[in-house]
Amino acid sequence: MKPVYLLLAVLTLSFSGKAQDQLPYYELPEYPETYTAGSVAARMIDGLGFRLYWATEGLRKEDLNFKPNAEARTALETLDHIYALSQVIVNATKHQVNETGNKKDMSWEEKRKQTLLNLKTAADILRNAEDLSVFLLDFGSAQYPFWNAINGPIADAIWHCGQLASFRRSSGNPFSAKVSLFHGKVMEKNR
Repeated sequence: MKPVYLLLAVLTLSFSGKAQDQLPYYELPEYPETYTAGSVAARMIDGLGFRLYWATEGLRKEDLNFKPNAEARTALETLDHIYALSQVIVNATKHQVNETGNKKDMSWEEKRKQTLLNLKTAADILRNAEDLSVFLLDFGSAQYPFWNAINGPIADAIWHCGQLASFRRSSGNPFSAKVSLFHGKVMEKNR
């Protein structure tokens, strides 16, 4: 009997460790049955998170350092920018003021993880929101309605995810063909 208990304990620890290390947006969460302002805004951010997950999954050093020309950002600098945008998005949903110059020293993997967690937090808050007008982009000296979050940091981050996908393809490391952006799933067979 003891070996069975030991095996169960090892399996439990193994699965719980994987769940803790797993990043959000490997696949899109199921969509809600009803459309609300909050559920639609959350789905936009979920779509961004899914794209970011796959645009950054398996990046190599040469991918991170790639830039198409001398005037462009590198992929790593683009990821830094997306991280900053994710902070603006999550701060709006948490009713927090955005602080400029508040950069943490993180590895690119930590920055990727925190960006995905920021997006997941924001989407989860919005999913349950009835009134988006309570979420302001607050920069201390100026506040903007949530409309500006949609056409500003959310759309901008989606735009930059496309750049990351293009950059990694150009550096010889395209993201998985099994990823279906339309379905928000990883498909077993290419479609």
